[in-house]
Amino acid sequence: MNGIRLCTIIPTYNNEKTILKLVENVHQYVEDIIVINDGSTDNTLEVLHHINFYINIISHGRNKGKGKALLTGIYAARTKGFTHVITIDADGQHFASDIPVLLSALENNSKGIIVGYRNLTETNMPRSNTFANKFSNFWFWVQTTINLPDTQSGFRLYSLSSLNGLRFITSRYESELELLVFAAWTGVMITSVPVRVYYPPEEERVSHFRPVYDFVRISILNIVLCIGALFYGYPNLLVRKLKKR
Repeated sequence: MNGIRLCTIIPTYNNEKTILKLVENVHQYVEDIIVINDGSTDNTLEVLHHINFYINIISHGRNKGKGKALLTGIYAARTKGFTHVITIDADGQHFASDIPVLLSALENNSKGIIVGYRNLTETNMPRSNTFANKFSNFWFWVQTTINLPDTQSGFRLYSLSSLNGLRFITSRYESELELLVFAAWTGVMITSVPVRVYYPPEEERVSHFRPVYDFVRISILNIVLCIGALFYGYPNLLVRKLKKR
C-alpha cells in the first residue's frame, strides 16, 4: 500500500530454541526486522548473530519485561521512519505465514490497531492462559465498551500514528492490555482478524508467564483502568459520540 513502511518487532527473552526459525519465517514476508533481546541469559543473542541476513538487534543489559522491550522496538521503528509495525511473540506460538492476514486488514483500518486473535480452544492451549484471556476480555469491554476476542494476543499490527502520546505504566505482559485500553480511550480504531496458534506439549513448552504473579498484576491494572474509565475513558467516548451527531 502506498505510503506504508512496515517492519516487524520481535521481543525475545531466552528463546534460543525458537528464535531462529521465527526470524527466518518472518523474513519471508517482511524484510525489515527489529529484534529486542530483553536481557537473555541463554544463547538467544548468539543465535541471532548467526542469522545470514541483516536484522536490527537491540539488547537490554538486563531483563526489563515485554512492555519495555516493545517500547524500545517502537521507538527504534519511529526513528527509522517506519509507519507501521507488526509485533510477534518469539516463543513459536504464532505462524509468520499469517502476516498477510494482518496486512489484508489494513485496507479497512490503516490508521489503527489490528489484533490477531487466537482460537482459545486450540489443542494444548494452557488453561491458565485461556482463563486469563477471558478475564482480560471481559474487563476490556467494561473499560472501553469494545468487544475483542483476544486482548492478550501479541501478534498485532500497529499504525505508529495510533500510538502517539501513549505510554506504558506497566512493563510486562499486562502492558499490551494497557496499550489497547488507552488507545480505545483516545478513539483509535481496534479491529481483529483470526490467526492460527501452536502450543507444543507441556513438557516442551517455554513460557515466561507466571500464572499467579502475572494474574495479580493484571488484576491490579484492571482496577486502575476501571477507575480511569470512569474519569477519562467514558467521558471521552461520550464526547466523540456527541460530535458525530
